[in-house]
Amino acid sequence: MKNFSIFLAVIGGVAIGAAAGLLFAPESGEKTREQIKRYLREKGICPANESKLDELVEEIADELASK
Repeated sequence: MKNFSIFLAVIGGVAIGAAAGLLFAPESGEKTREQIKRYLREKGICPANESKLDELVEEIADELASK
C-alpha cells in the first residue's frame, strides 16, 4: 500500500508541476522555439535542410517542456 501512495504522490507532483509550468511560462512556445533556433545558429549548428533544424528545435523544446 505504501508503494501505491508514493506512486500517487509522484503522479500528483507531475500534474501540479506541469500545470504550474503552463501557467507561469514566461513566453509562448513559438517564441521559445525561435530563441532556440537563433541560439543554435549562433553556435554554428545549422543543418542544410531547414526542416531538419525545425525537427531539432521541436525535439529540444519537447525535452525542455517535459522538465
